Amino acid sequence: MENQRFILDFCSNGNVSKLILKNDPHKMNWVVDESYLEKVHYDDKDKLFGNFSISINDKKYNSTKSHGELILSKQLATVTYILDDVEIHFTYDLSQSEDSLNWTIQLINRTNSDVNISDFRVWSSFAYVMYRINDLNMQTRHSTAVFPSISKNFTKMACMRRSNNAPHLGIYQLDGETKSVGTYCEYENLFYENVSPSLDGILFHQLVFAGGYPEGSSNSDWIYSKDGFSVKADTTKEWQFILESFADQEDFYQIGKKYGHPVYNFEPLAITNQPYDFSFSLPSNTVLKDAYIEFRDSNDVCNVRNLMSDINNNGSNYNSALIFEEPGEHKVSIVLDNSKIDSIIINVMRPIRSIFTNRAHYISNVLYSGNEGDIPYSYSPISNQGESLGKLSFILKKNLLVDSPDVSEVQKVEESCVNYIRPKWFVNGDFLKPAFLYGEFYRCMDFEYIGHVFYLLSRFDHNILKYNNPDTYLEWAAEVFRLRVNPDLHQTARGKEEAQMLGTFFLYINGLLDELKNRGLTEKYNEICALWSDLAAKVAKDSETYNAAVTEHFYDNAGFGPAAGALASSGHSNAAKKYGELLLANIGFSNDFRAQNPDRWWESLSYMIHSLWGGLTAAATLKVYEELHDTRYLKAAYRATVGILYCYDTDAKATDLRLNTGEAASTYSVGGPNINRPDLSRNRFGQSTFYRDGGIFSKLFNKEEETSDWDMGEELTAYLDGFGKKTFLYEEDNQIKVINGCIEYTDQGLLIHSYAPYPTEYHFYEADSHFISPNGEIMKEILYSDGRFININKLQEAR
Repeated sequence: MENQRFILDFCSNGNVSKLILKNDPHKMNWVVDESYLEKVHYDDKDKLFGNFSISINDKKYNSTKSHGELILSKQLATVTYILDDVEIHFTYDLSQSEDSLNWTIQLINRTNSDVNISDFRVWSSFAYVMYRINDLNMQTRHSTAVFPSISKNFTKMACMRRSNNAPHLGIYQLDGETKSVGTYCEYENLFYENVSPSLDGILFHQLVFAGGYPEGSSNSDWIYSKDGFSVKADTTKEWQFILESFADQEDFYQIGKKYGHPVYNFEPLAITNQPYDFSFSLPSNTVLKDAYIEFRDSNDVCNVRNLMSDINNNGSNYNSALIFEEPGEHKVSIVLDNSKIDSIIINVMRPIRSIFTNRAHYISNVLYSGNEGDIPYSYSPISNQGESLGKLSFILKKNLLVDSPDVSEVQKVEESCVNYIRPKWFVNGDFLKPAFLYGEFYRCMDFEYIGHVFYLLSRFDHNILKYNNPDTYLEWAAEVFRLRVNPDLHQTARGKEEAQMLGTFFLYINGLLDELKNRGLTEKYNEICALWSDLAAKVAKDSETYNAAVTEHFYDNAGFGPAAGALASSGHSNAAKKYGELLLANIGFSNDFRAQNPDRWWESLSYMIHSLWGGLTAAATLKVYEELHDTRYLKAAYRATVGILYCYDTDAKATDLRLNTGEAASTYSVGGPNINRPDLSRNRFGQSTFYRDGGIFSKLFNKEEETSDWDMGEELTAYLDGFGKKTFLYEEDNQIKVINGCIEYTDQGLLIHSYAPYPTEYHFYEADSHFISPNGEIMKEILYSDGRFININKLQEAR
């Protein structure tokens, strides 16, 4: 059936088999295709769009074991399931509007007594597919990321085509209450079969109207309800959604406003005892009746604070300047005059610098084995993958930003470089002879992490180092980088192929080149500069086909993230914009700061925050902003970064894993429930928790109890070069706004307070105004007045 905008087809049992937007030049099917499941041998037909499961008076039912009667006309389809006590009706209506699809779910109590529903979930399986073919047109044009915003009465999902080319598809709740959005992952991973690319999969989404979790399970997620409900005798309970195409993020929210959804302007992060701007607008026919904040205090006791006296309004626009004293997740809810409730979830953190100081101490004093450990001079947990060395880069980068480096922390890293890293990854320490740490192969990607540690070590003064002088480590970095990017230095096909892939070295390549040039290492500078220029030019030339989006996986933000960052860093603006669009479609937008992360799934088997690749994707997005000055990238980079900091947040209370001082966890499962592993739902963990599931995980890890931060640190190093020291102003709606800080209005001008732990830079690209503090001096605040930044310390001295 069809209308002016949609074409819908159905399976004989009533599942939606095809949903196409007529104005889509690629004619993408926006729902999971049964024929694709058959092609890749995934046995998941029970998860196609419109299937459901329900528990009625403690008896479980599933649509795949019930016969659904489909009645189809030109613009209306109904699917009816008759169970013991209830009927369930699905109605798909294209007649109410030429531009939308109205989807209604009705639960009818057929008995003369109440029925209790403890669990009710309906699959809304949009085409969140990573195809098992190396065809980037399929991966970008026929696959969607799904970004949920869960709210009692205003749940919505933005389905973003991975190319970021409209039309995209939005689903908006009109009636009923949605408790959550759960996910199930089906995948195949051939990592250890020496295959590249090696990973494909599908994430199936389900709308949760009751329960969602296995019987008897519980978790610390206090933000979203898991309750069931009852339906009175001979009555009907209804949920209604509308599906409509949208052009971009702003359009997604404006369409929601048309259907009664509030629109917010909020930053995902607040800092304790710093001003926080919160504003929203309501549809013209609604009025605010109440507003309040919920949070957990240090004793895990729920607190509720009413906001109505703090909120000012001008017509349908509302705003407030808030101060938060208690760190942790905060749920801000508004109640409208139609009794509907909407919420946003922000994080409140202590000043971030304290987290980084504690983290550095923990790595150096707890995770470092020294010369007496089972594996001397290593940092636990032990891993063959170079990602595990990110902790060392973080230690060095943090110490380069402070006035007085911790010599002990730096020297422990140096010991590890000399006595552990070099002899482990290179046969007899020879940088031209990589060790086959994975049995039949080695990974070129490991070398970029090693090169980063060596490069940062070379930045320290010789009187801090105890084994070699700084130039020695700079030469090591150059030799390892040369191995990383020169295919002629490899004998294996895999080595030659991976040498030509971009990676995390976009974070430091320009600094490495500058140091080689400044220190007179001309021969190495010329060689590396040529390799880097040739590689960047090749990726830029091939940007039309998105070749760099493929890594070990068929489509991966570990490919297009570094590609975009590298192209921006090397001045290939047009190619950076091409790849940058993939970043914008990859970074979520939501009412919940935890669902605004870069889109990834395989370390969690769910929609997730992954500290390493989320952080590196955020860093790449910020580099694209600094090259293109397009504010979309600035906002996306910051949204992504706040989610990453949650992996280090010792004050988080809505996740089962509580972190002690200095601890961290590499992964957070956004989906609730995570149907593959319900115990990981809205929980932080390390991937070693999958050890007991067997398969590839039992090869990657030695035991389930390994610490949860094995691949963390590189993203913090990237953060410290970006939002760790930079705060940005931008203009929107004729107002100056701030990212990574807050604004205080004074008689002298705008006083900008930075949230950066080591603030040294302030930028306002639209006004071509910039401030970089001399000699790396920490500047926690700065004045902006008359089109320029003014050093407030100098201003006070002048007086």
